Amino acid sequence: MTFFGQILTAMVTPFTDTGEMNFSVAETLAVHLADHGTDTLLVCGTTGESPTLTWQEEYELFRVVHKAVASKAKVMAGTGSNSTREAIEATKQAEKLGLDGALLVVPYYNKPPQEGLYQHFRAIAEAVPDFPLMLYNIPGRTGQNLEADTVARLAEISNIVAIKEASGNLDQVSQIRRLTPSEFSIYSGDDSLTLPYLSVGAAGVVSVASHLVGELLQKMVIAFASGEPQVATEIHLKLLPLCKALFATTNPIPVKAALRLQGWQVGSTRLPLPEAPDPIIQKLKNSLTDLALL
Repeated sequence: MTFFGQILTAMVTPFTDTGEMNFSVAETLAVHLADHGTDTLLVCGTTGESPTLTWQEEYELFRVVHKAVASKAKVMAGTGSNSTREAIEATKQAEKLGLDGALLVVPYYNKPPQEGLYQHFRAIAEAVPDFPLMLYNIPGRTGQNLEADTVARLAEISNIVAIKEASGNLDQVSQIRRLTPSEFSIYSGDDSLTLPYLSVGAAGVVSVASHLVGELLQKMVIAFASGEPQVATEIHLKLLPLCKALFATTNPIPVKAALRLQGWQVGSTRLPLPEAPDPIIQKLKNSLTDLALL
């Protein structure tokens, strides 16, 4: 098993009815996820609505979740930024708080070229040389693709140990696997692509669906690794409608709605993300009912 395990849950950030952080629900949810298939909790990633959180809110959430699950699961902090200095400061803070690693998204909006991306991630890695780091490529949100050749250069840095690949490009994932050492871990950034990515050498998934079906996702990854591809395919196809429903509009709008349907008091999303419209809620209800999750 890789350092971060197979199923990493990109955890939602619970809010109160007035839109403030709900740390008590975050604690309870973190423990529930760790008990139901999650190897590592990713706190304050895209799914955790990091663009609308203050750094102070993020640091407190890091502390609360880490304390809640320290004996059950690893905790990874989303510390990426389009400012290298900001990302270094946040990553140092995550290390200081005793977390297990950090996820670093490709800088968004300023669209640095590949050399800029390399220097950005190298600078962060050098600032925390003993802290494990995962790259995060999601060009649909950042406006820039982290190319396989650049990933290969970065994989030579000892504490850059993994990548979350959310480009949706199987050829790119294959090329990254071809160019990087076997101990460098690739994770799917899209639930519905986990099984195809496993087939070209990925280790697992940074998942949204694992809020709801973490144990099934573990079974799928284990089945594939154990030489039972048919079993893995059956689970993949069983979960596909839910995976699609969870991304029927901007993440994390649907997953928060799904959790509320199950009775979790996670609150709404912060603006500029609105609540899920009725047709999407109905899709979620149908998918959850089909899987006996409601």
